[in-house]
Amino acid sequence: MAEPYAKEGIPLQQARSLILAALEPLGISDVVPLALALGRITAAAVHATVAIPGFRASIMDGYAIAGEAIPSPGDSWSLVGRAAPAAPYGVPLAAGQAVRILTGAPIPQGSGRVLPQELVASNGDRLSLVSETGSNPWIRQPDEEAAVGQQLLAAGQRLGAADLARLASCGVSQLALYRQPRLGLLISGDELVPPGSRRAAGQIWESNGTLLQALLQRLGYPVFTSRVVPDQPQALGAALLELAAGCDLVVSTGGVSAGDSDWIRPLVQELGELHFWKLQLKPGRPFAWGELAGKPFFGLPGNPVAAAITALQLLWPALQRLEGGSVQVLPRLRVRLAEPLRRGPGRPELLRARLEVNAAGQPLARPCGAQASSRIASLQDADLLLEIPADAANLDVDSELWAQLLRLPIF
Repeated sequence: MAEPYAKEGIPLQQARSLILAALEPLGISDVVPLALALGRITAAAVHATVAIPGFRASIMDGYAIAGEAIPSPGDSWSLVGRAAPAAPYGVPLAAGQAVRILTGAPIPQGSGRVLPQELVASNGDRLSLVSETGSNPWIRQPDEEAAVGQQLLAAGQRLGAADLARLASCGVSQLALYRQPRLGLLISGDELVPPGSRRAAGQIWESNGTLLQALLQRLGYPVFTSRVVPDQPQALGAALLELAAGCDLVVSTGGVSAGDSDWIRPLVQELGELHFWKLQLKPGRPFAWGELAGKPFFGLPGNPVAAAITALQLLWPALQRLEGGSVQVLPRLRVRLAEPLRRGPGRPELLRARLEVNAAGQPLARPCGAQASSRIASLQDADLLLEIPADAANLDVDSELWAQLLRLPIF
């Protein structure tokens, strides 16, 4: 385990590795309706019980003709019926016969080819091919989407929109999913008052709760319960133990630095165990990791941007591990600075920036104004977290850097 009181803090990658190595999946599963499964993780593999669609179907509007041979212009057929998706033509086709067929309709027996309607001329009960047709039969096979017994999803897979649609198309209405970790959130501070209320001198409207709950919900992890508690050790200690008793992990924001009113860190040492404190990161240095009553504890900084950044870098991977899925972090890409960046060497920094593209198609990063860890506006419209090395000083336009992409998958 890392030295808890390293002067400069421990590097971000080391902190993440230590946290993930200490966690095990909760291993609790339940059966959930498909409509509530988006973003959740499968507890068991899912297999198709039947072939999908289960019958040969027309890919387009046209005419199903008897036989499988590729016809030639001038060939003709007798039109004997019609096939629609919910009304198949139930009689096998004999040689020289054809039926009008709509997209998705079952192919009649005896037919091995659909002619696109734009290639066919109709004269009452007779059809004739007027143009060359290619080798494509325009028929969807019975197991195009899935064969009987085919694995649709593996265990431990996070469900996206396309996954849910495919499951629905295969007749699945519910499935076994791992339960999401129940997260208890503690926001500490004497100066905090609810948004919309009157403020006395020195008070601020509480925003960390809104920011963290919205961020975690966006990542697929709703907060189970939350508390806003003044900087009073007895009240804070009681709240920490209450959250630990009813939740799978406890997360606090504020009170983990070294000020006179920073009680969270000493309380964790007294009531549980502190594994490490301080990150070698800007923003986010005052971060604590430990346990309370056998439950993982994450002490996020009090400044909102620092709290959000450390939650994204360390809390989000931990939640994925606890839920039982593979841990995914933000994808990275190389970008060039769209404007100069003035800074002094120090800690590694995750700088908020917007993603742009120049005329040559190269990705550019434009910093989102002032980068103070208290300035929530630096998160607005941010597409990237620019990874600034510790030893980097002033950086010129077109300087190349790694950046983390702040965008979630759509499907």
